[in-house]
Amino acid sequence: MNQRMPVLFVGHGSPMNAVEDNEFSRAWIKVGSDLPVPRAVVCISAHWETEGTQVNAMEKPKTIYDFYGFPPELYAVKYPAPGSPALAQQLCSMLTPLPVKLDNSWGLDHGAWSVLCRLFPHADIPVIQLSLDVLKSARAHYDLGKQLKPLRDEGILILGSGNVVHNLRILNWNDSAYDWAVEFDAKVARWVLEDDHESAIEYHLQGSQAALAVNSAEHYKPFLYILGAREPGEAVTFFAQKVTLGSISMRSMLIG
Repeated sequence: MNQRMPVLFVGHGSPMNAVEDNEFSRAWIKVGSDLPVPRAVVCISAHWETEGTQVNAMEKPKTIYDFYGFPPELYAVKYPAPGSPALAQQLCSMLTPLPVKLDNSWGLDHGAWSVLCRLFPHADIPVIQLSLDVLKSARAHYDLGKQLKPLRDEGILILGSGNVVHNLRILNWNDSAYDWAVEFDAKVARWVLEDDHESAIEYHLQGSQAALAVNSAEHYKPFLYILGAREPGEAVTFFAQKVTLGSISMRSMLIG
């Protein structure tokens, strides 16, 4: 029998976390070593946005360097995890009646591989990515997370990769945090601990603080998938919870 898997949200921050030895990369390594070995990983990354929902269905997804201006060592990282066309097809069936397009071009973006290379450094676990449909509401993304929940009983890890506070326009490039960023990050943590999914879905009702923290919502949406895949009252562990660079929350959580 497959072991029921927890679900995981990682605040991925800079792609340099894939190569730097820091408090975040060490936290990811530790949680990866403590996890039961999954049969496969379904990753929802902030960095694959599409019109309509897509899932990559390649046997060998490529490592995508969807950034620029970083040191050569980062571009030398390869994450040659196998894909799983069969699992991609399964997702298409699970998400019915939602039409899901099979993709054979995307691969693994840095929201996926920069985290996975720390969690599972041997790159021997099949990985597929599910895209973020830009036309869907926050609630629709949360509901998709609920639909993915049965995968947990098949030994499949559902991984969300983004940041609950993410505003690149006002970074301050040092290890500090704006008050509003810390406050919004703490609200999100409280919503999780109190099973207050409704507030997390309706985050925009928090006014200017939410507008600053979530900004362009692609980094927040993967968090909603993970919240949707949670059972009521299920245990939560925050294995990173720092706001840095002024406006980037590295909050990461293990559920289950």
